[in-house]
Amino acid sequence: MTARLRNAACLAALVAGGAAQADVTADQVWENWKSQMMVNGEDSVSIGAEESSGGVVTVRDLVISFDDPEASFEANFGDLTFTEQGDGTVSITMSDSYPMSITTVEGAVINLIASQEGLEMLVSGDPDAMNYEVSADTYTIALDNVVDGDVTFNGEAKVVLNDLVSTYDVTNGDLRNIDYAGSLASVDLLIDVQIPGGAGDYITGGGKIENMVMNATVAMPMDADFENPDDMFTNGFAASGGYTVDNGAYIFDINAEGDQASGSVTMGETSLTGEISNEIVAYDTSTKDVAVSVTTSQLPFPVEVGLSEYGVGFEMPTAKSDTPSPFGINLDFVDLTLNDMVWNLFDPGSVLPRDPATVQFALSGLAKPLFDMMDPAQQDAMNASDMPFELAELNLENLRIAAAGALVTGTGAFTFDNSDMQTFAPLPKPEGDVVVEISGLNRLIDNLISMGIVRAEDAMGPRMMMGMFARSTGDDRLETKLEVTEDGRVLANGQQIR
Repeated sequence: MTARLRNAACLAALVAGGAAQADVTADQVWENWKSQMMVNGEDSVSIGAEESSGGVVTVRDLVISFDDPEASFEANFGDLTFTEQGDGTVSITMSDSYPMSITTVEGAVINLIASQEGLEMLVSGDPDAMNYEVSADTYTIALDNVVDGDVTFNGEAKVVLNDLVSTYDVTNGDLRNIDYAGSLASVDLLIDVQIPGGAGDYITGGGKIENMVMNATVAMPMDADFENPDDMFTNGFAASGGYTVDNGAYIFDINAEGDQASGSVTMGETSLTGEISNEIVAYDTSTKDVAVSVTTSQLPFPVEVGLSEYGVGFEMPTAKSDTPSPFGINLDFVDLTLNDMVWNLFDPGSVLPRDPATVQFALSGLAKPLFDMMDPAQQDAMNASDMPFELAELNLENLRIAAAGALVTGTGAFTFDNSDMQTFAPLPKPEGDVVVEISGLNRLIDNLISMGIVRAEDAMGPRMMMGMFARSTGDDRLETKLEVTEDGRVLANGQQIR
């Protein structure tokens, strides 16, 4: 687990907490907070004083700090009050604002101010299953100043979370299980910084994200040692979560060392999910309706790029098993467009079709890990192994490349016999086929020749290869079927090549 993930988990614990329908006391809620804050060690938490009387716990001068190899962090929360409400719940109040600082390894100190308006935190449940309900009209993190040696400079930079609503459940058993769900009506971003020492250098920008919905689930060992996280996964640590947003829009204007650039970025529906445990590592993200417009001092015209969808994802099993588990990887760049002024840089005669370009690729399959990949004790053996996985199936779910009037598509599926590691050594023997169809390729080559990008004699070789390994299925349409038979023969369009 990285230091950044560890620190993020610690911060999240401070603004939320732990699920059920019974009674909790102010002392119990405060103890729950302390147990979560001290995941980085007792030295990471400093408390000026603790006072408990009449169902009210007052904590004075609470300071949280932790280090990672890149920077150190400190937040001074000041005073907090935990008050029993008389109905089995506890409310928490804290200062309207508090300072935070980040110190880099180079010694620069970034001072921040966190503030909130209309913050309400209410805790219910029982000592082993607490539910925190958190809401705020706004929650803001803003730049105060940056101190780098003898230089101190100010600037406006802030992130504002609007209409925050969230719940955070913590259930203690063999593991501490944390479930989080939250939403934001919008997020506002602003930066306006004059770079000190520069000749008018600056960075300005702003943005808005609409309707963010978040969720996360974490299982954590009760005695987790985040300073020595090597055995975290083998002891049960697991995390999953993600978010969705309806849309986002950003503008920027940057001047650095005489080079100026300005522009805008807009995007539609966006989603991200991730999962990591001793069993699996997975990630998936997708963004629709991306539009980018940039004007720079290096070009006499704007650069405009559009994309109807961008996505990337992968899934990989990580636990040693006697049975194969699913894996996969996918990449999607759908309907990429450029404005005519960019096209004219390399195709001033409009020879090439300017249709939107697409690249899509998706593989899936079944594989059996031969090691527990998250276990530090097995790392050396895994690294020394030629094949840490035993491959059972591999499927080309989708191949689609469309650009400049040409189109390539493909699908296929193979199974693997792991009892035969000699026929296709060092791989297990495959059986199956893949079919690739190509259209418009000859026309594209002719266009490239007419543009002078490719010489006619240089195109002869690729055309001869296409004739050998592909068969015509129509006007400028080709198909190649590559097949591996049960007896180990390799066929291309029915002709044996191995």
